Amino acid sequence: MISERVTDAIAQIELHRQDMAKESNVAAACNEALRRLHELLDGERIRSQSAGRGADPSEETKAVTAEIERVKRLAGAPGKGAMRGHERAQRPKGMRPDQPHNRPRTKGRRTMGRTGGR
Repeated sequence: MISERVTDAIAQIELHRQDMAKESNVAAACNEALRRLHELLDGERIRSQSAGRGADPSEETKAVTAEIERVKRLAGAPGKGAMRGHERAQRPKGMRPDQPHNRPRTKGRRTMGRTGGR
């Protein structure tokens, strides 16, 4: 049985994440939630070790780990939040994949026999 303390902490972190997602972007909100969930997970691991449960993870630890995985999936979901820099600049403007990178520049019309200077 998951303790009420852990359930309340997870719920409070989730509400804070949702509020942050409305104010800023989803990625920042998920990063903050992940930081707080990892702190909670560390505390639960210390608590279970001090209680003498050994290497067997408690239900609280499993619940926090499941919540961490859920938030990680939210953070990695495409189409959510602002575009990241590497997603935006995948291909330079005006370049098509079938064109060579060093295409010749058009020099315009040249008059035959002239040497360029006036």
